[in-house]
Amino acid sequence: MKDLQEATERICELKGSLIALDTLVTALLHALPDEVQASVLQRFAVHAEVARTVLLHAAISEHSLSAFEHDVRRIAALGPSPAA
Repeated sequence: MKDLQEATERICELKGSLIALDTLVTALLHALPDEVQASVLQRFAVHAEVARTVLLHAAISEHSLSAFEHDVRRIAALGPSPAA
């Protein structure tokens, strides 16, 4: 039972760390001018595609792949809105 408790605590720590990093990235993106945001997000899309390829050939759970895809879409949506 102790191992399960330790694993649960570690998972919670990792979630907290991930939320902090997510908050930092979001704040940094919003602080950038629109054209720089667009450039960063274009590079992110390229890197996400490479990561997707690696993940698809790795021993990783479907939950992790699904979370990755969800967050890639969410981060891509942080970019500047197109001019009306």
